[in-house]
Amino acid sequence: MEVFDFLFGQYSDYSVVHIVFEAIAIIASVISVLYSKKNNILVFPYGIISTGIFVYLLNEWNLVGDMIINIYYFIMSIYGWYIWTRKDQNTIVTPISQTVKREWMRSTGLFLISGVFVYFIYWKYDRFENWVSYIDILTTSIAFVGMYLMALRKIEYWLVLLVANVISVPLYFYKGYGLTALLFIFLSIIAWLGYQQWKKYLNKEPLTV
Repeated sequence: MEVFDFLFGQYSDYSVVHIVFEAIAIIASVISVLYSKKNNILVFPYGIISTGIFVYLLNEWNLVGDMIINIYYFIMSIYGWYIWTRKDQNTIVTPISQTVKREWMRSTGLFLISGVFVYFIYWKYDRFENWVSYIDILTTSIAFVGMYLMALRKIEYWLVLLVANVISVPLYFYKGYGLTALLFIFLSIIAWLGYQQWKKYLNKEPLTV
């Protein structure tokens, strides 16, 4: 019973609308990541649904960094949808590949810029609470890199997102959002399995529709 209260106790004061929204967002996120594991283009429409809802919820929960992550995810899902389906004379030109040095340099720059940007947002709108805010900034920066690599269909995106997901688990438990914390445990497991699966797809047929 104590475990149940720890995971779901906060929902006693939660509006029915928010509970329904969180459940829909979680289901859409799970479906999206499963399609991603299969290298299936449907990762993007379900991702758009999930991130759109989470943008609203995370703003309500005062998790500005994660809200910005989901705005960025929303935009990158549209961009990734285009990249994954882009063709040159009926041949898909974005197969699964490994991240090269140039792309890692860009990813490092994105990590630093996003960290500074989110820090500024927290400072500008006086949203700093405690150490959680700094962890939120860190996971935001890591996730920005992960989604960038996913849009480019880089296999290492799974490992980058694995790090962000693992860090997010205690963050959401601490904030009292048990369902979302459980979601990130699931996403962490899928991230590792997805990496193993994509290694089989590497340099092979890039798209399943």
